[in-house]
Amino acid sequence: MSTILDRIVESKRREIADRRGRTPDWELERRLPGNLPRDFAAALMIEGGINVIAEVKKASPSAGVMRSDFDAVSLAQTYARHGSAAISVLTDTPFFQGSLDDLAAVRAAVSVPLLRKDFILDRYQLLEARLYGADAVLLIAEILSDDELRRLLQETHQLGMHALVELYDADNLSRVVDSGARLIGINNRDLRSFVTRLEHTLEMAGRVPRDRCLVSESGIRTRDDVERLRAAGARAILVGETLIRSSDIAATLRELRLVAEGTTP
Repeated sequence: MSTILDRIVESKRREIADRRGRTPDWELERRLPGNLPRDFAAALMIEGGINVIAEVKKASPSAGVMRSDFDAVSLAQTYARHGSAAISVLTDTPFFQGSLDDLAAVRAAVSVPLLRKDFILDRYQLLEARLYGADAVLLIAEILSDDELRRLLQETHQLGMHALVELYDADNLSRVVDSGARLIGINNRDLRSFVTRLEHTLEMAGRVPRDRCLVSESGIRTRDDVERLRAAGARAILVGETLIRSSDIAATLRELRLVAEGTTP
């Protein structure tokens, strides 16, 4: 029986073939911007508090549409104004109702580093990410072989971007470390079932080498959650739904950044 992740990957392969048929790789390469991407990795290494990658995400297969007044640019501007270290823009359309146009619009509106969050399987998507303004991409260990992961990581770096390499299965940690990934994300959400456990990062954090930047992703809701993650060794967190559903995004972001009330955001 296929999982949600299986269906997403199957859809993504069809999407890549369709997009490549309309705009070939060489045309994307011809249109690549000449400017250097922003330093996504450095943004996650800033000392003090914890660094938040705030996510622009309209919907998900498990939660549906998250905000009735969703506006990608407005949301990103709020994140940037109130101290997010970086912004993740979800660009998958069929399952998350995002788009590359959202990424381009956010790039034009904010100056913080941007992550293209999608199900990356092919260099073609890296070219798209660079063209539409991303400074980094997400690579998911569960959908990539060892050779694919190493190749895409190398190709990401060749394009001047960073990669946040994500895993859920504990058995994938050694292969992610061996790939040379410097930014390692532990997803607390199993993308095959969409079950989420914050403890997933806590149980695995001690196995992440100290010379890598550990990012905890998904299911992070409170200041106490963040304190526990930081104590376990996380340098950054990726947060979407908690911020998107908040009635006071600025206050929630301040709380998750571990910034005291009354201080500058």
